Amino acid sequence: MSAPLRPRPAAPHGPAVPPAATPRLLTVGVVGSGRVGTVLGAALAAAGHRVVAVTAGSGASRARAALLLPGVPRRSTAAVARAAADLLLVAVPDDALAGVVAALADGGALRPGQVVAHTSGAHGLAVLAPAAAAGARPLALHPAMTFTGTPDDLARLAGISYGVTAPAELRPLAARLVADLGGVPEWVGEADRPLYHAALAHGANHLVTLVNEAADRLRDAGVTQPEKVLAPLLRAALENALRLGDDALTGPVSRGDAGTVERHLARLAATAPESVAPYLALARRTADRAIAAGRLRPVDAESLLGVLAGDRRQVAA
Repeated sequence: MSAPLRPRPAAPHGPAVPPAATPRLLTVGVVGSGRVGTVLGAALAAAGHRVVAVTAGSGASRARAALLLPGVPRRSTAAVARAAADLLLVAVPDDALAGVVAALADGGALRPGQVVAHTSGAHGLAVLAPAAAAGARPLALHPAMTFTGTPDDLARLAGISYGVTAPAELRPLAARLVADLGGVPEWVGEADRPLYHAALAHGANHLVTLVNEAADRLRDAGVTQPEKVLAPLLRAALENALRLGDDALTGPVSRGDAGTVERHLARLAATAPESVAPYLALARRTADRAIAAGRLRPVDAESLLGVLAGDRRQVAA
């Protein structure tokens, strides 16, 4: 069982809540039975907290809730908020978050001293302003992880980072919640939430697209098991990039091999023209980083940059 939560300080809005009002273990409600909400709810329950209610509208949501939060009653959004005496976890899509929070506050479902935490990476505390005006204490708690919504996710939570934005008085409680989830807090400023989320989306979401693009082009080249070809290469590239930064760069762009890159582009244009623009964009950015890191001398990059700019005449026949 996790260590006891520290007593929470008085709420910044509404009447003060005495420290004794916070139990050692929290009574929690989860709004949103998507992949993130159900997994975090299950992790909080495993840490000893009482998850007392959850929303689950679609068939897939009900199945996830039944699997990961067995025995937890399904209730309406307002009923879940009222049942969550200590912590309301709002795990809904980014664009739906403001409307859900506003509806709960306008409907009187929130109470002073209650912690209302959302799991959005893109949003900070501003989206919780209606909850704060009702006396609740706002918290942004985003797990930097991709989820499947299955029990396998619980094992992956150990050691992950959480992008946390919290009022100063709520930081001890936020840190304890992250510890109970098995994670590590990264404190992100309110103004930096969009950049924080853009970095994660750029790295993780676009990585999936990039890997699948590479697999598709290998299939076009006649490779029957592209996953087998890519797996060791991509694992090594990722590990090297995380360990070495730009010094991990290899390949024709980092060497300034303009002729090779030109042949890539010509064959892509003939076989998969939809891949030309992303290849060019990434190759240009790779060249910029290689030059800045000293991996590619500007003089050696001249012909390559000409190819990437569309001037094939700069490449020797």
